[in-house]
Amino acid sequence: MSARRWHAPGALAVALLFAGVALFVALGSWQWRRAHEKETLFAAFERGFAEAPVTLQQARGTADPGHFPHVAARGVYAQPPRQYELENQVRDGRVGIMAFALFEPSDGGPSLLVNRGFLPYANDVSRRPHLPDLPQGEVTLSALYAPPPGIGLRLGGNTLAQQAFPKQVIYLDPVEVEADLGRTLDPRVLLLLPDNADGTAFVREWRPEVFPPERHYGYALTWFTFAAVVVATFAILHWRKVRP
Repeated sequence: MSARRWHAPGALAVALLFAGVALFVALGSWQWRRAHEKETLFAAFERGFAEAPVTLQQARGTADPGHFPHVAARGVYAQPPRQYELENQVRDGRVGIMAFALFEPSDGGPSLLVNRGFLPYANDVSRRPHLPDLPQGEVTLSALYAPPPGIGLRLGGNTLAQQAFPKQVIYLDPVEVEADLGRTLDPRVLLLLPDNADGTAFVREWRPEVFPPERHYGYALTWFTFAAVVVATFAILHWRKVRP
């Protein structure tokens, strides 16, 4: 068996080793922290489901980025209906829409959008789901008081003014919706909970619209593995056979 010994690396090789390991460890640590943040976010959502409902006015006074209060909101849906269909949403492998309707609370605060839930397309996108009628008169909604969906990638300009209600959108920009409605809206929306017995087919299974913690843990493991590979490669390259 040929003898092996350690060959002293050059300064450049050492510098590249430390730079590579530092980079991959930093990226892995960042993803690990993001995973913990997402766990906290998902836990806050679950707490909102379990909490006793408060009034919308109370929720507005206590809401923070990490709190999603369960509210009992009294008010009326705007008439004639002002609804927006958020396109290309996915739930359990099915593609469809999220339906948002303008709601006017009885407490006199700003109007806000209510996410009525998810409706799948019928077989293909060309067969749009029919929006069930909105309740008439004053109602009490059981809902989570939560941030609006993220805007994501913008494609095309603002086409709301050229459409009749219900209006189709590929992202829901609160600023554009406020301009379209001609009024100031609450910065949050209401996510209707399944206990709203309104006889509709809406799917109301809410979760934060972000990557789950498991995804970030997977990314972190990948970056830490890269760091280990860099160290192993460095060792293999410098633990070489001794030439006769």
